[in-house]
Amino acid sequence: MLIFLDLETTGLEEDAKICSVGLIGVETDGTLHAMYELLNEGKKIPPQASAIHHITNEMVRGKPKLLESEVYAFLQKHNSKTTTIVSHNAPFDLQKLMACGYEFAGETIDTLRLTRALIPECEFFSLQFLRYELKLYKQEPSECLACGMQDGVTPHNALGDALVTKLLYEYLLEDTCHEKMVTLLERKILLHKLPFGKYQGRTIEEIAAYDRGYLEWILSNILDLDEDLRYSIDYHLKG
Repeated sequence: MLIFLDLETTGLEEDAKICSVGLIGVETDGTLHAMYELLNEGKKIPPQASAIHHITNEMVRGKPKLLESEVYAFLQKHNSKTTTIVSHNAPFDLQKLMACGYEFAGETIDTLRLTRALIPECEFFSLQFLRYELKLYKQEPSECLACGMQDGVTPHNALGDALVTKLLYEYLLEDTCHEKMVTLLERKILLHKLPFGKYQGRTIEEIAAYDRGYLEWILSNILDLDEDLRYSIDYHLKG
């Protein structure tokens, strides 16, 4: 089974908790299972987070924790080596699930890393940017109908983002296969552009040529730096 998964959380901090889960499960015969659930892990949702996903503390009052939810029952039922979870920034999502008590036994595919590897010419790699850059929205009406999503896709809604992740995965399948995706993600990805800072969007190779000190500062001072980015900066500094 493939499970396309997305979470919304109380923030991006290490101690942030899940407040909603959306998933689309696809069985080998093509049967679809779409699920969305609000959760309450006991951490207040700050206004900054509500402003993005529009989930408020009132909305999650009385909602279950992950381990008591229907979404958890589904995930646990399919928690095996024959299941693959597909997510955009999978390490973040899996870490948040693990913090709530769920450990996944199968394979994972991170469409964020995968897109960086297969379509490096993209200017940005956020899910919503790719939704429009790759014109994934054109397939949304039929996909929403198949999944029973009558309200369509809403950005930063966990189920809507899970559907867009599914469309992105299927778009990438046009150039490769599932098995090659898994193999590709087993090694570090060489990135070409810096995704943040004063040189955001400029090539790392170019920055290394005229401001090596800035890249060296990033390596020394950002301890939680994305491993692909750390590898790429080091690669270009070494020439």
